[in-house]
Amino acid sequence: MESPVALVTGANRGIGLEVARQLAGRGYLVYLAGRDAAAAREAAERLHAEGLAAEPLALDVTRPESARAARRAVEAAHGRLNALVNNAGVLLDEGVAGLEVPVETVHATYEVNVYGALRVTQAFAPLLIRARGNVVNVSSIMGQLASAGPGYLAYRSSKAALNMITRVLAAELAPRGVRVNAAHPGWIRTRMGGPAAPGTPEEGAKPIVWLATLGPDGPSGGFFGPGNQPLDW
Repeated sequence: MESPVALVTGANRGIGLEVARQLAGRGYLVYLAGRDAAAAREAAERLHAEGLAAEPLALDVTRPESARAARRAVEAAHGRLNALVNNAGVLLDEGVAGLEVPVETVHATYEVNVYGALRVTQAFAPLLIRARGNVVNVSSIMGQLASAGPGYLAYRSSKAALNMITRVLAAELAPRGVRVNAAHPGWIRTRMGGPAAPGTPEEGAKPIVWLATLGPDGPSGGFFGPGNQPLDW
């Protein structure tokens, strides 16, 4: 049997790289997608050195043609995609009040966190439908409406928008056998999370990998955090 195929965006470091490592450890052939082709290639080589099946893939989630080209490459090689992890994300307004954040910063945040995830999912939807696969949108509890507070307006609202995209696409793809869920990895020690974060990338990857490997009876349209626990929107 052929190995299942996964694609992880923003996979050259941090949580994305660890998700790719754990999926490859489960027998997936994983495409490590990144805007920086050299960084993606270096990350794939690190997994190769561990005996894991990984391939680099140049993909800028902010460019429609890049998403289409990536889809064509995966389709030509495999004709399907079993798991898509929309992990690429940015945090551009740390320490800036919502009343002061430039609209251009909000737009740049949405370009990656919202439009990028939607753009890639739309591009790969035909391959996901063929495989009756899984989509995982890496979100955050900072996108929860119930717990929203001051600051991080661009980041918070982008994750809230991503959560709504998750719900809409889950409803639309359910009749075609594709599950779509959102994951909160926790506060993780990465370049974005910072050195004070209590969680490791290995821990943060676990709920994402669980959702990426769900079977046909798995949940869809949900928001899950550490320990695979359901979260409020």
